[in-house]
Amino acid sequence: MTPDTTRPAPLTDPVGTVVPSAVPTHWYNLAADLPEPCPPALHPGTREPLTPDDLAPLFPMALIAQEVSTERWVEVPQTVREIYALWRPSPLVRALRLERALGTPAKIYYKYEGGSPAGSHKPNTAVAQAYYNAVEGITRLTTETGAGQWGASLSMACALLGLDLEVWQVRASYDAKPYRRMQMETYGATCHPSPSDLTEAGRAMLAADPTTTGSLGMAISEAVEVAAQDPNAHYALGSVLNHVLLHQSVIGQEALAQLDEIGERADVVFGCAGGGSNLGGLSFPFLGRNLRDGTTTRVVACEPAACPSMTQGEYRYDFGDVAGLTPLLKMHTLGKDFVPPPIHAGGLRYHGMAPMVSHAYALGLMEAIAVEQDDAFAAGIEFARAEGIIPAPESTHAVAGAIAHARAATTDETIVIGLSGNGVLDLPAYHDYV
Repeated sequence: MTPDTTRPAPLTDPVGTVVPSAVPTHWYNLAADLPEPCPPALHPGTREPLTPDDLAPLFPMALIAQEVSTERWVEVPQTVREIYALWRPSPLVRALRLERALGTPAKIYYKYEGGSPAGSHKPNTAVAQAYYNAVEGITRLTTETGAGQWGASLSMACALLGLDLEVWQVRASYDAKPYRRMQMETYGATCHPSPSDLTEAGRAMLAADPTTTGSLGMAISEAVEVAAQDPNAHYALGSVLNHVLLHQSVIGQEALAQLDEIGERADVVFGCAGGGSNLGGLSFPFLGRNLRDGTTTRVVACEPAACPSMTQGEYRYDFGDVAGLTPLLKMHTLGKDFVPPPIHAGGLRYHGMAPMVSHAYALGLMEAIAVEQDDAFAAGIEFARAEGIIPAPESTHAVAGAIAHARAATTDETIVIGLSGNGVLDLPAYHDYV
């Protein structure tokens, strides 16, 4: 029998357009283009601006230099770029099926970070932080995690770069998301529920409320305490700090290049907002172009209504953790003692917003909305049934904001969604909603 070699006819109803790009060689620093400098972090004891020596017990000097840098471009080390190449550049996809489902004239694109080995955007900074610590001779890291995306990502990075890792996971997520813990342990990390009886901070929190569901602020206190007591250990933070947002800028840089390649300009960008790493990484390159070139891309931060630091918090100095061990940061905050309800979007359950995101918001460079959990899950399901990808619960907040905007659109404006991760290990949360 002669084999049929006839090529199938091309699709007349395409499912989407994937735009290629290249891995950025440098990270982008919004501090270089801000009209006013970001307020400095303060020492928790003296209330004076932090010095590099103040941060040296917790971070390698390379990250400390990045934390205070005002240089526009910071080179990505070759080793980091080689690891990035496992999943970067991430795709920018035209969501044609979602557009048709919504009946919108708008063009919708999503920047998909869920194809990384750990399933989210978090490896963009996890790999960089593990690299700089390894170069400095550190052998062990400690960290906190909410939903577990950050803990899993740092576990992967430590495995690739030969570091040990100890993770404190918010109790609500530790109990609700066992597969995240299993993912961390598969990479070789040790994971504890927080608060725990392993630290002075944790014991004090349990004494105050033995049934607490925990918070990222509590978990940070425990991880910082342990790192500070071990000369061979450093602490790694998955969001909030300037160097974290710097590393995440590969997202927005790629998105800009991908849009340029097809002759598009983003009219509005939607990103989920918890501590600020995904939002900053996606949006800062767009804001930088607005500030330098006069473009007018709108940026909308989509935060959970259960933890609305931007839309309802105060803009003031506050601690990043419950025990008051971290520097004081000027940020939009609900207060360090705020314990949010155990919503499924555990990665967004943080009382404060990144100082640089907070500063940009205070300057009017971006907008913010609060999204109810049911609306977020409804949007996630609508996206999954149209585009095939089940978004992480955190990402559904951005999807919800974008869908509401697209439904009201009357022109062919261009919308970009930051799809920060996939929800494959969050299916119990979707099941509970359905």
